Amino acid sequence: MSEQSAIDHEAFRQEVRAFLDANLPADIREATRLTASMFPHMPTAIAWQKILHRQGWAAPHWPVEFGGPGWDLHQQMIFREEQDLAGAPSTIMQGLFMCGPVLMGHGTKAQQEYYLPRLLSAEHIWCQGYSEPASGSDLASLKMSAVPDGDDYILNGSKIWTSNAHEASHMFLLVRTSTEGRPQQGITFLLLEMDSPGITVEPIINLNGVQEQNQVFFDDVRVPQANRVGAENDGWTVAKYLLEFERSMSYAAPLKKRLRQIRRSAAEEFAADGTPLIDDRVFRRKLAEAEINARAFIATEMAPPVPQLPC
Repeated sequence: MSEQSAIDHEAFRQEVRAFLDANLPADIREATRLTASMFPHMPTAIAWQKILHRQGWAAPHWPVEFGGPGWDLHQQMIFREEQDLAGAPSTIMQGLFMCGPVLMGHGTKAQQEYYLPRLLSAEHIWCQGYSEPASGSDLASLKMSAVPDGDDYILNGSKIWTSNAHEASHMFLLVRTSTEGRPQQGITFLLLEMDSPGITVEPIINLNGVQEQNQVFFDDVRVPQANRVGAENDGWTVAKYLLEFERSMSYAAPLKKRLRQIRRSAAEEFAADGTPLIDDRVFRRKLAEAEINARAFIATEMAPPVPQLPC
């Protein structure tokens, strides 16, 4: 990959626009336009990811050696911004932005070779099993047990607020394998298949009537110990590594998109005297303040350091 200073980012933007014009189907644009949720419509997002995968662009932030394009931060931001402008669905983040980086940083070579290509191709769709009914912000207090039995762990307990669990094929989760020492010392990071016997997914319906989150129950669920990421009882280290990527995802493109939506809506909304809201001095001042704050945020986001995937 050429150094960032040698990259023509404007030429790259034009390349992305040309690709989106030629490859983003009208039905995917329309399904995305009609999606009210903060999460993408899963069938639409999967269809779009498969198109991106054929181009080698499914994971803009992944290094080349793991199947990504090896783009710099500016290219990644351009790509997400142009996707938003074109009406493409957002990324299924639990897999590409969370599980993938964890496997690159802490997974075995066998785990990387098996899971990462299936993450890119959208063959596997992942959800995150962290929170429990009595363990949310205090995640170290989690109680879901994983007891060794031969080559397996036997899992019992439940996870809650599990986004997309009803649509996912796999879950990465934290379980308790020891009650000795500090709470963080007895946690282990596992991967499992959602169709494993003993798993029950119960929906949590939002106020808008949409099922996005779930409670997941585990009743003597067997998971191979080969599906452990990192050492037994050291899952807290793996979880913290994952959160570096979850908390550092780029928000510049969605922020710009939201400001454009506000400006467009204000131009179409009229006061009683027929004056467009966008011409109201108070509103324009507030909008300008928001745009200034957004530009400062975006400048901060573009400035290193940020977590880097292994390469």
